[in-house]
Amino acid sequence: MEGRIPLIGEKFPEMKVLTTDGAKELPKDYKGKWLVLFSHPGDFTPVCTTEFVEFAKKHEDFKKINTELLGLSVDAVHSHIKWMEWIKDNLGVEITFPIIADTMGRVASRLGMVDPEKGSATVRAVFILDPEGTIRLIMYYPSEVGRYIEEIYRAVRALQLADKNKVVTPANWPENSIFGSKVIIPPASTYAEAMKRKTSAEEGYDWWLKVKEVKE
Repeated sequence: MEGRIPLIGEKFPEMKVLTTDGAKELPKDYKGKWLVLFSHPGDFTPVCTTEFVEFAKKHEDFKKINTELLGLSVDAVHSHIKWMEWIKDNLGVEITFPIIADTMGRVASRLGMVDPEKGSATVRAVFILDPEGTIRLIMYYPSEVGRYIEEIYRAVRALQLADKNKVVTPANWPENSIFGSKVIIPPASTYAEAMKRKTSAEEGYDWWLKVKEVKE
């Protein structure tokens, strides 16, 4: 539906973008992989610089779980390239993923990444797409708060685990204070199944709260 931002569970809108790696088609060019698309307010800004350094340092770990990274701001390609160069020369970190140059704000507007009260700069948004191009998670941060990259990485792992095993993950997974790394079995959907679960040997507290150990 046009006129509103895409929501969790919907297909990511098809679009052509210009990046520091050349032209790309979204989500087509990432089919078969998970994608973390994240926007930042601007190049050569303090918090954004620290975020890009942390994303770059974590890039190999993302790759190991079949996940690619893609940045975005309304800055031009040459600005992105100069900023990438500055980060490498001054901080010793190479930005190994592309950055979208959304100079007209078309992509940012379509995805709800612009805060009208702060001009045309993009907010700190995160969209996680699955291998079929479906939006699975959306996060928004204010410009004052830098993102915790480990949480984004954890969220992708949790989504992958949930898809693979048809389970859900508890708070702070894989370090939940009650169940540790165990995952939650979806609750019963019928009375008969609930009563069966109630007396089953599965670990948990009741028919609606059962857990088990699974491998990623």
